[in-house]
Amino acid sequence: MLSHICLGTNDFPRAYVFYTTLLGELGLIEKFHDPAKPWAGWMANEAPRPLLVLTVPHDGLPAAPGNGQMTALLAASRAQVDRCYQAALALGAACEGPPGLRPDYHAHYYGAYFRDLDGNKLCVCCHAGE
Repeated sequence: MLSHICLGTNDFPRAYVFYTTLLGELGLIEKFHDPAKPWAGWMANEAPRPLLVLTVPHDGLPAAPGNGQMTALLAASRAQVDRCYQAALALGAACEGPPGLRPDYHAHYYGAYFRDLDGNKLCVCCHAGE
């Protein structure tokens, strides 16, 4: 259903380190990285799409997070959710909800919520049971 998700940043080198670490915890691989543009993209090892793309805004204006927008990244396990959350906070992310079950979503939904260094809201979640 998705081709790619694009997240804006105002400090590409700093955001690149953040996303390289976070997405590495999820087993995603870098598809491209061009600091001169600047932009980078990551994908799953077994599929070329969807991509998560990090870039500065094309129009040259400052990047700003939207209200009500969130990017949710799929984890294979609850432990992977926990590791991603801890890595994100260690890199300067702001907590929007610690790892835990969210039974109001469904019985096995386990997620963590945080904002990246530019204020973009992210979730890392696992839908599998224990």
